[in-house]
Amino acid sequence: MATIKDVAREAGLTVGTVSRVLNNRGYISEATRENVYRVMKELNYQPNEVARSLSKSKTNTIGVIVPHIVHPYFAKLISNLEKAASDRGYKMLLCNSREDQNREQEYLDMLKSNRVAGLILCSARVKTESLADLGIPVITIERSVGAGTASVECDNYQGGVMAAEHLIACGCKYIINLGGVEQTKMPADSRETGFLDVCGRYGVTAIGKKSLEDEYYAMEYHEYIEKIIMENPQADGIFASSDLLAAQVLQVCAKLGIRVPEQMKVVGFDDVNVASLTTPPITTIHQPVREMAETAVELIIKSNKGEMIPTRTLLPVSLVKRGTTQ
Repeated sequence: MATIKDVAREAGLTVGTVSRVLNNRGYISEATRENVYRVMKELNYQPNEVARSLSKSKTNTIGVIVPHIVHPYFAKLISNLEKAASDRGYKMLLCNSREDQNREQEYLDMLKSNRVAGLILCSARVKTESLADLGIPVITIERSVGAGTASVECDNYQGGVMAAEHLIACGCKYIINLGGVEQTKMPADSRETGFLDVCGRYGVTAIGKKSLEDEYYAMEYHEYIEKIIMENPQADGIFASSDLLAAQVLQVCAKLGIRVPEQMKVVGFDDVNVASLTTPPITTIHQPVREMAETAVELIIKSNKGEMIPTRTLLPVSLVKRGTTQ
């Protein structure tokens, strides 16, 4: 089994330099870092995480708590977070809370005891005072909870603006916004606000309809969608706050004999894989998930180096035109 001395010898470096690469300590050039990782891979060298953690107050592991792992958006986010962490010499410890506050608290306690380098929180169930007591950098994604955390978000309001402007430009006169959850603060709320602001400015009829908690948790919206469409037969456009929701809109329209995009135009949000796999493929608002993941990991690293980090980072979105509107 290869040792750190073997890595140092093959890389032509000292053991101390290799150790600094593994522990992200001190200045290390990118060329040296890549050389060490290349040799580690060639020798199949696996650092001893337990031994490394004993020599410092934190491990090179980043904790991530998500409310779902099967939702297409969170699946894409998790994949990008893991890559962003790995590219920077960190491992990721993934926790699926399933929207359970008690489970989230248990995960927080576990991550703290495991001395993670930081926490990326993609859910808002946990009590804010619990975050303040962690003593590690906490970065939230698409959630703003305060308590000394820093958030990374996409411009949800502008996404709603873009969706409305596009549907109106396509000739829609009566548009439904589907998304958000009754009595729950969510990113979809800002999307709805941007959407309604534009529709009001253009004098276009627009209504917003939120789902119930049970529908959101189960990710099952067919009855909710069908009921709203049947109640609004004059609707000719729908803005869905996720591509998962938009895909189910297409299924309901097919069931009701409504042709998309001829009779109903549809815009989603997220730009996950499902958006390009439906028939027709879904016009959507692209959320910069890769950039959001990279930013979140970078903020943890900078915070641990003692650098000042912004309390909020807002990244731009863009419109991707596909078959549901053209």
